[in-house]
Amino acid sequence: MMNQTTTISFFRFPRWRDRAWALTMMGGARLAMSRVPDLGFWKLCGSGTGEGFTPVPNTEVYAILCTWPDEATARTSIAETRIFQRYRARAAEHWTIYLCPTSARGAWSGQNPFSPVSEPASGPLAALTRATVKPRVAAKFWNRVPDISAMIGSDPNVVFKIGIGEVPMLHQVTFSIWPGAQEMAQFARHNGPHAEAIKAVRDGAWFREELYARFTILGDSGTWGGTSPLEGLQLQ
Repeated sequence: MMNQTTTISFFRFPRWRDRAWALTMMGGARLAMSRVPDLGFWKLCGSGTGEGFTPVPNTEVYAILCTWPDEATARTSIAETRIFQRYRARAAEHWTIYLCPTSARGAWSGQNPFSPVSEPASGPLAALTRATVKPRVAAKFWNRVPDISAMIGSDPNVVFKIGIGEVPMLHQVTFSIWPGAQEMAQFARHNGPHAEAIKAVRDGAWFREELYARFTILGDSGTWGGTSPLEGLQLQ
């Protein structure tokens, strides 16, 4: 049985001319992406400074999120499709993670793009949250983010974390990898900035649209920071 596969490809562009190219591709790559065979849902994303959890754009790091009918198609397309080859040729470093959705609720651009399968009893997992922040509360939302970022950064269990998005300030995506569901749930339930922010979001209806999804990790290709962020994890 073939299961839908989600990929997130990250690209690092340290040179200014390559950063300028990557920025123009936020619009310029749309036609090429729309023509990729077997590609389902896709989004071109920038990132925030630091670990990405700020509203200030990081012009060095960009990401492409995609859904595919299965892992084999995903791997072949990422390796052989011209638009991905162009990104890799410009980037000083690139990393793609291959994921299988196990739960998803909410909407992204009016749809839920992920087709979940049952979640295994144990093993590493990835979490993705995506929200459209209402403009009138954007300042309040981003005022809370630095404390949450510091909390995630100090958690010894988080394997990888980054903040990306389609539009600075208003479209926010967080992506993180955890050794297991217990460690991730422990962070989410912990009293502190994260729990307080969730309560404020719910009480004030800060988001116009939101989505939360979890994934099992199928594997990766490339490196990030000189190594694979999955190194040391026991994948299913």
